[in-house]
Amino acid sequence: MTNHVKIPSKIRCESFLIGVLYMLGTLSLYEDVIRRGRPYVYPTVMMLQLLIIKTWMRIPSNNMLHYFLSLDTSQNRKIRSICNLYNLPDRRTFDRRFKIIPLKEIIGTMGSVFLSEKIVENTTASLDSSLIKAKGPVWHKSDMKQNRIPIAGIDIHARWGFSKTRGWVFGYKLHMSCSTGKLIVPLSADFTTANIADCQMYRSLVDSLAGMLQNIIADPAYDDGKLYQYSKENNLRLICPIKKYDSTPPDRLKLVEFYESVEGQEIYSDRKISIEPLFEILKSTFGIRVMPAKGFENTRSFVLVCVLAYQLMVYYNCVTGMENPRIIKRMLCN
Repeated sequence: MTNHVKIPSKIRCESFLIGVLYMLGTLSLYEDVIRRGRPYVYPTVMMLQLLIIKTWMRIPSNNMLHYFLSLDTSQNRKIRSICNLYNLPDRRTFDRRFKIIPLKEIIGTMGSVFLSEKIVENTTASLDSSLIKAKGPVWHKSDMKQNRIPIAGIDIHARWGFSKTRGWVFGYKLHMSCSTGKLIVPLSADFTTANIADCQMYRSLVDSLAGMLQNIIADPAYDDGKLYQYSKENNLRLICPIKKYDSTPPDRLKLVEFYESVEGQEIYSDRKISIEPLFEILKSTFGIRVMPAKGFENTRSFVLVCVLAYQLMVYYNCVTGMENPRIIKRMLCN
Protein backbone atom coordinates (compact mmCIF):
# COMPACT_ATOMS: atom_id res chain seq x y z
CA MET A 1 0.00 0.00 0.00
CA THR A 2 1.38 3.40 -1.02
CA ASN A 3 0.01 6.55 0.58
CA HIS A 4 1.12 9.87 -0.91
CA VAL A 5 -0.64 12.10 1.64
CA LYS A 6 1.18 12.76 4.91
CA ILE A 7 -0.82 14.02 7.88
CA PRO A 8 1.33 16.09 10.31
CA SER A 9 1.33 14.85 13.91
CA LYS A 10 -0.12 18.21 14.98
CA ILE A 11 -3.18 17.59 12.79
CA ARG A 12 -3.50 13.97 13.94
CA CYS A 13 -3.98 15.20 17.50
CA GLU A 14 -6.93 17.36 16.43
CA SER A 15 -10.49 16.16 15.82
CA PHE A 16 -11.39 13.72 13.05
CA LEU A 17 -13.14 16.56 11.17
CA ILE A 18 -10.07 18.82 11.27
CA GLY A 19 -7.92 15.96 9.95
CA VAL A 20 -10.29 15.21 7.06
CA LEU A 21 -10.56 18.90 6.11
CA TYR A 22 -6.77 19.25 6.15
CA MET A 23 -6.36 16.16 3.99
CA LEU A 24 -8.99 17.37 1.50
CA GLY A 25 -7.00 20.56 1.05
CA THR A 26 -3.86 18.57 0.18
CA LEU A 27 -5.45 16.15 -2.30
CA SER A 28 -5.57 17.28 -5.94
CA LEU A 29 -9.19 16.28 -6.50
CA TYR A 30 -10.25 19.35 -8.47
CA GLU A 31 -8.62 22.40 -9.97
CA ASP A 32 -10.60 25.52 -10.91
CA VAL A 33 -10.17 26.37 -14.58
CA ILE A 34 -9.72 29.90 -15.85
CA ARG A 35 -13.14 31.18 -16.86
CA ARG A 36 -14.59 34.29 -18.45
CA GLY A 37 -15.58 37.13 -16.19
CA ARG A 38 -14.59 37.48 -12.58
CA PRO A 39 -12.59 34.56 -11.13
CA TYR A 40 -13.95 32.73 -8.11
CA VAL A 41 -13.18 34.50 -4.84
CA TYR A 42 -13.52 31.19 -3.01
CA PRO A 43 -11.87 28.12 -4.64
CA THR A 44 -14.05 25.07 -5.31
CA VAL A 45 -12.05 22.94 -2.86
CA MET A 46 -12.74 25.48 -0.10
CA MET A 47 -16.47 25.43 -0.89
CA LEU A 48 -16.33 21.64 -0.82
CA GLN A 49 -14.72 21.76 2.63
CA LEU A 50 -17.57 23.99 3.83
CA LEU A 51 -20.20 21.70 2.31
CA ILE A 52 -18.65 18.75 4.13
CA ILE A 53 -18.76 20.74 7.39
CA LYS A 54 -22.47 21.39 6.79
CA THR A 55 -23.12 17.68 6.19
CA TRP A 56 -20.87 16.51 9.04
CA MET A 57 -22.47 18.85 11.60
CA ARG A 58 -26.01 18.13 10.35
CA ILE A 59 -26.51 21.86 9.74
CA PRO A 60 -29.96 22.13 8.12
CA SER A 61 -29.55 25.26 5.98
CA ASN A 62 -27.02 27.62 4.45
CA ASN A 63 -28.27 30.38 6.77
CA MET A 64 -27.40 28.22 9.76
CA LEU A 65 -24.02 27.32 8.22
CA HIS A 66 -23.23 31.03 7.85
CA TYR A 67 -24.20 31.63 11.48
CA PHE A 68 -22.19 28.62 12.70
CA LEU A 69 -19.02 29.73 10.91
CA SER A 70 -19.42 33.28 12.23
CA LEU A 71 -19.17 32.09 15.85
CA ASP A 72 -15.79 32.90 17.39
CA THR A 73 -14.94 29.55 19.00
CA SER A 74 -11.65 27.68 19.22
CA GLN A 75 -12.97 24.96 16.90
CA ASN A 76 -14.14 27.49 14.31
CA ARG A 77 -10.79 29.28 14.40
CA LYS A 78 -9.12 25.95 13.59
CA ILE A 79 -11.65 25.27 10.82
CA ARG A 80 -11.13 28.70 9.23
CA SER A 81 -7.36 28.26 9.42
CA ILE A 82 -7.41 24.78 7.84
CA CYS A 83 -9.77 25.97 5.06
CA ASN A 84 -7.86 29.26 4.52
CA LEU A 85 -11.18 31.00 5.14
CA TYR A 86 -10.17 34.54 6.03
CA ASN A 87 -13.43 36.17 4.88
CA LEU A 88 -16.79 34.48 5.41
CA PRO A 89 -18.81 33.96 2.19
CA ASP A 90 -22.27 35.46 1.91
CA ARG A 91 -25.21 33.06 2.33
CA ARG A 92 -26.11 33.59 -1.35
CA THR A 93 -22.59 32.48 -2.26
CA PHE A 94 -23.27 29.20 -0.44
CA ASP A 95 -26.57 28.83 -2.33
CA ARG A 96 -24.94 29.44 -5.70
CA ARG A 97 -21.63 27.59 -5.33
CA PHE A 98 -22.85 24.45 -3.53
CA LYS A 99 -25.17 23.70 -6.48
CA ILE A 100 -22.36 23.66 -9.04
CA ILE A 101 -19.67 21.69 -7.20
CA PRO A 102 -18.89 18.74 -9.56
CA LEU A 103 -19.41 16.09 -6.87
CA LYS A 104 -19.84 13.19 -9.29
CA GLU A 105 -16.47 13.92 -10.94
CA ILE A 106 -14.71 14.45 -7.60
CA ILE A 107 -16.07 11.13 -6.27
CA GLY A 108 -14.72 9.42 -9.40
CA THR A 109 -11.32 11.05 -8.90
CA MET A 110 -11.27 9.95 -5.26
CA GLY A 111 -12.14 6.41 -6.39
CA SER A 112 -9.18 6.44 -8.76
CA VAL A 113 -6.95 7.47 -5.82
CA PHE A 114 -7.98 4.33 -3.92
CA LEU A 115 -7.24 2.21 -7.00
CA SER A 116 -3.99 3.86 -8.12
CA GLU A 117 -2.51 3.76 -4.61
CA LYS A 118 -3.55 0.10 -4.29
CA ILE A 119 -5.46 0.79 -1.09
CA VAL A 120 -8.23 -1.41 -2.47
CA GLU A 121 -8.08 -4.44 -4.76
CA ASN A 122 -7.92 -3.21 -8.35
CA THR A 123 -9.37 -6.18 -10.23
CA THR A 124 -13.15 -6.09 -9.73
CA ALA A 125 -15.79 -3.45 -8.99
CA SER A 126 -19.41 -4.06 -8.04
CA LEU A 127 -22.28 -1.98 -9.47
CA ASP A 128 -25.84 -1.39 -8.25
CA SER A 129 -28.42 1.22 -7.26
CA SER A 130 -30.56 1.88 -4.20
CA LEU A 131 -33.88 3.70 -3.87
CA ILE A 132 -34.28 6.47 -1.29
CA LYS A 133 -37.69 7.76 -0.22
CA ALA A 134 -38.54 11.39 -0.89
CA LYS A 135 -39.28 13.73 1.99
CA GLY A 136 -42.96 14.39 2.62
CA PRO A 137 -46.12 12.75 1.23
CA VAL A 138 -46.16 10.74 -2.00
CA TRP A 139 -47.44 12.03 -5.32
CA HIS A 140 -49.78 9.38 -6.70
CA LYS A 141 -49.45 8.53 -10.38
CA SER A 142 -53.05 9.48 -11.16
CA ASP A 143 -52.43 12.99 -9.82
CA MET A 144 -49.00 13.16 -11.44
CA LYS A 145 -50.45 12.44 -14.92
CA GLN A 146 -52.85 15.36 -14.52
CA ASN A 147 -50.13 17.56 -13.01
CA ARG A 148 -52.34 17.96 -9.95
CA ILE A 149 -50.79 18.49 -6.52
CA PRO A 150 -53.48 17.39 -4.03
CA ILE A 151 -51.68 18.35 -0.80
CA ALA A 152 -48.83 20.58 0.28
CA GLY A 153 -45.36 19.26 1.00
CA ILE A 154 -44.95 16.92 -1.98
CA ASP A 155 -41.50 16.81 -3.56
CA ILE A 156 -42.59 17.35 -7.16
CA HIS A 157 -39.16 16.40 -8.53
CA ALA A 158 -39.29 12.85 -7.12
CA ARG A 159 -40.61 9.90 -9.16
CA TRP A 160 -41.80 6.33 -8.64
CA GLY A 161 -39.34 3.44 -8.86
CA PHE A 162 -39.70 -0.28 -8.22
CA SER A 163 -37.51 -2.50 -6.06
CA LYS A 164 -37.90 -6.27 -5.78
CA THR A 165 -37.29 -6.09 -2.04
CA ARG A 166 -39.19 -2.89 -1.21
CA GLY A 167 -41.87 -2.63 -3.89
CA TRP A 168 -42.82 0.79 -5.25
CA VAL A 169 -40.93 3.74 -3.77
CA PHE A 170 -41.56 7.44 -4.42
CA GLY A 171 -38.23 9.21 -4.39
CA TYR A 172 -34.76 9.07 -5.85
CA LYS A 173 -32.03 6.60 -6.71
CA LEU A 174 -28.34 6.47 -5.78
CA HIS A 175 -26.25 4.66 -8.40
CA MET A 176 -22.84 3.53 -7.22
CA SER A 177 -19.84 1.31 -7.90
CA CYS A 178 -17.55 0.04 -5.17
CA SER A 179 -14.41 -1.98 -4.64
CA THR A 180 -14.46 -5.64 -3.63
CA GLY A 181 -12.17 -7.57 -1.31
CA LYS A 182 -11.05 -6.63 2.19
CA LEU A 183 -11.72 -2.89 1.97
CA ILE A 184 -14.99 -1.82 0.34
CA VAL A 185 -15.34 1.85 -0.62
CA PRO A 186 -17.31 3.78 -3.26
CA LEU A 187 -15.40 4.22 -6.51
CA SER A 188 -17.98 6.24 -8.47
CA ALA A 189 -21.52 7.48 -7.92
CA ASP A 190 -24.39 9.29 -9.60
CA PHE A 191 -27.89 10.34 -8.61
CA THR A 192 -31.23 10.30 -10.45
CA THR A 193 -34.94 10.15 -9.83
CA ALA A 194 -36.25 6.70 -8.92
CA ASN A 195 -37.71 5.96 -12.38
CA ILE A 196 -34.36 5.90 -14.22
CA ALA A 197 -33.28 2.39 -15.24
CA ASP A 198 -30.00 1.10 -13.83
CA CYS A 199 -28.60 0.23 -17.25
CA GLN A 200 -28.89 3.87 -18.35
CA MET A 201 -26.34 4.89 -15.71
CA TYR A 202 -23.74 2.20 -16.44
CA ARG A 203 -21.47 4.36 -18.57
CA SER A 204 -21.68 7.25 -16.11
CA LEU A 205 -20.35 4.97 -13.36
CA VAL A 206 -17.77 3.06 -15.38
CA ASP A 207 -16.15 5.94 -17.33
CA SER A 208 -13.81 6.89 -14.48
CA LEU A 209 -12.88 3.22 -13.86
CA ALA A 210 -11.82 2.34 -17.40
CA GLY A 211 -8.20 1.19 -17.55
CA MET A 212 -8.00 0.64 -13.79
CA LEU A 213 -10.01 -2.59 -13.38
CA GLN A 214 -10.62 -5.91 -15.10
CA ASN A 215 -14.16 -6.90 -14.09
CA ILE A 216 -17.49 -5.24 -13.35
CA ILE A 217 -20.06 -7.37 -11.50
CA ALA A 218 -23.72 -6.38 -11.56
CA ASP A 219 -27.24 -7.78 -11.25
CA PRO A 220 -29.49 -8.71 -14.23
CA ALA A 221 -30.65 -5.08 -14.62
CA TYR A 222 -27.35 -4.42 -16.44
CA ASP A 223 -27.67 -7.38 -18.83
CA ASP A 224 -27.60 -5.37 -22.06
CA GLY A 225 -25.71 -6.09 -25.26
CA LYS A 226 -24.62 -2.46 -25.65
CA LEU A 227 -23.12 -2.48 -22.16
CA TYR A 228 -21.13 -5.65 -22.88
CA GLN A 229 -19.79 -4.02 -26.04
CA TYR A 230 -18.95 -0.77 -24.22
CA SER A 231 -17.15 -2.76 -21.51
CA LYS A 232 -15.16 -4.71 -24.09
CA GLU A 233 -14.10 -1.49 -25.82
CA ASN A 234 -12.75 -0.26 -22.46
CA ASN A 235 -10.92 -3.53 -21.65
CA LEU A 236 -13.48 -4.48 -19.00
CA ARG A 237 -15.47 -7.66 -18.52
CA LEU A 238 -19.10 -7.14 -17.44
CA ILE A 239 -20.33 -10.15 -15.48
CA CYS A 240 -24.10 -10.49 -15.01
CA PRO A 241 -26.40 -13.47 -14.39
CA ILE A 242 -27.43 -14.67 -17.86
CA LYS A 243 -29.88 -17.45 -18.64
CA LYS A 244 -29.25 -19.82 -21.54
CA TYR A 245 -32.02 -20.68 -24.01
CA ASP A 246 -32.16 -22.72 -27.21
CA SER A 247 -32.17 -19.52 -29.25
CA THR A 248 -29.29 -17.85 -27.38
CA PRO A 249 -26.78 -16.48 -29.96
CA PRO A 250 -23.12 -17.64 -29.84
CA ASP A 251 -21.73 -14.36 -28.47
CA ARG A 252 -24.09 -14.51 -25.49
CA LEU A 253 -23.34 -18.20 -24.98
CA LYS A 254 -19.72 -17.23 -24.28
CA LEU A 255 -20.94 -14.81 -21.59
CA VAL A 256 -23.15 -17.53 -20.11
CA GLU A 257 -20.28 -20.02 -20.08
CA PHE A 258 -17.97 -17.62 -18.24
CA TYR A 259 -20.65 -16.60 -15.72
CA GLU A 260 -21.39 -20.28 -14.95
CA SER A 261 -17.71 -21.24 -14.76
CA VAL A 262 -15.88 -21.67 -11.44
CA GLU A 263 -13.91 -18.46 -12.06
CA GLY A 264 -17.04 -16.52 -13.00
CA GLN A 265 -18.96 -17.66 -9.94
CA GLU A 266 -16.03 -16.88 -7.66
CA ILE A 267 -15.78 -13.33 -9.02
CA TYR A 268 -19.55 -12.76 -8.91
CA SER A 269 -19.86 -14.01 -5.32
CA ASP A 270 -18.31 -10.71 -4.14
CA ARG A 271 -21.35 -8.69 -5.22
CA LYS A 272 -23.70 -9.35 -2.30
CA ILE A 273 -20.98 -8.85 0.30
CA SER A 274 -19.78 -5.56 -1.19
CA ILE A 275 -22.25 -3.17 -2.80
CA GLU A 276 -25.41 -4.13 -0.90
CA PRO A 277 -23.92 -3.76 2.62
CA LEU A 278 -22.22 -0.51 1.55
CA PHE A 279 -25.57 1.08 0.68
CA GLU A 280 -26.84 0.19 4.15
CA ILE A 281 -23.72 1.62 5.81
CA LEU A 282 -24.07 4.92 3.92
CA LYS A 283 -27.78 5.23 4.72
CA SER A 284 -27.25 4.42 8.38
CA THR A 285 -24.17 6.61 8.85
CA PHE A 286 -25.61 9.75 7.26
CA GLY A 287 -29.33 9.21 7.93
CA ILE A 288 -30.49 9.06 4.32
CA ARG A 289 -33.06 6.26 4.39
CA VAL A 290 -35.52 9.12 3.83
CA MET A 291 -34.39 12.32 2.13
CA PRO A 292 -33.77 15.20 4.56
CA ALA A 293 -34.31 17.75 1.76
CA LYS A 294 -36.63 18.37 -1.20
CA GLY A 295 -35.92 19.13 -4.83
CA PHE A 296 -33.60 17.29 -7.19
CA GLU A 297 -30.58 19.59 -6.88
CA ASN A 298 -30.74 19.74 -3.08
CA THR A 299 -31.14 15.99 -2.64
CA ARG A 300 -28.48 15.19 -5.24
CA SER A 301 -25.96 17.49 -3.58
CA PHE A 302 -26.67 16.07 -0.12
CA VAL A 303 -26.46 12.39 -1.09
CA LEU A 304 -23.34 12.74 -3.25
CA VAL A 305 -21.49 14.75 -0.60
CA CYS A 306 -22.30 11.94 1.86
CA VAL A 307 -20.65 9.46 -0.53
CA LEU A 308 -17.60 11.71 -0.89
CA ALA A 309 -17.38 12.29 2.87
CA TYR A 310 -17.39 8.53 3.40
CA GLN A 311 -14.56 8.12 0.87
CA LEU A 312 -12.52 10.84 2.58
CA MET A 313 -13.03 9.44 6.07
CA VAL A 314 -12.00 5.92 5.03
CA TYR A 315 -8.98 7.30 3.16
CA TYR A 316 -7.97 9.38 6.19
CA ASN A 317 -8.15 6.28 8.37
CA CYS A 318 -5.96 4.41 5.86
CA VAL A 319 -3.40 7.21 5.80
CA THR A 320 -3.24 7.41 9.59
CA GLY A 321 -2.91 3.63 9.93
CA MET A 322 -6.20 2.72 11.58
CA GLU A 323 -6.64 -1.05 11.83
CA ASN A 324 -10.24 -0.98 10.54
CA PRO A 325 -10.55 2.06 8.21
CA ARG A 326 -14.32 1.62 7.78
CA ILE A 327 -15.14 2.40 11.43
CA ILE A 328 -16.34 5.97 10.99
CA LYS A 329 -19.86 6.37 12.38
CA ARG A 330 -18.82 7.08 15.96
CA MET A 331 -16.09 9.42 14.68
CA LEU A 332 -18.65 11.76 13.11
CA CYS A 333 -19.19 13.11 16.62
CA ASN A 334 -15.48 13.89 16.96
